[in-house]
Amino acid sequence: MTVESESPRLESGVLTSPADGMLKEAIAVTLAAEPKSRVQVFEHLVRNIESFMAGQVHERPWTCRIFSGTDGSRVFRGGVGHSLVIDTSGRLWRARSYEDFITTYIEVGNIYEIDSLTPLYEQMREYL
Repeated sequence: MTVESESPRLESGVLTSPADGMLKEAIAVTLAAEPKSRVQVFEHLVRNIESFMAGQVHERPWTCRIFSGTDGSRVFRGGVGHSLVIDTSGRLWRARSYEDFITTYIEVGNIYEIDSLTPLYEQMREYL
């Protein structure tokens, strides 16, 4: 008689999300678009990801806040410490949400909200 012992199932502690692949695809689609339309393309795709993920109740939440940089860029800030910046010429940059910006805040009630973001491109990595 053979007795099989049950060993615990090994699982990774790294959490993935369907949004990860969708974001990767959104970046690729945006890079393929004309530079002058990239902000509109990426914003539309990000909103689609947010809508899709809002319906995935068993997944971790996925959000993106959009700001205008002091230089006219658009800053897309995610909830995990990363941002994507589209500069005024349509180039895409990967940024860390805190280290790669000069950020000012404004007091709103009992909390502080972002008032301005100045991108520090020399610290970022450009998507090509």
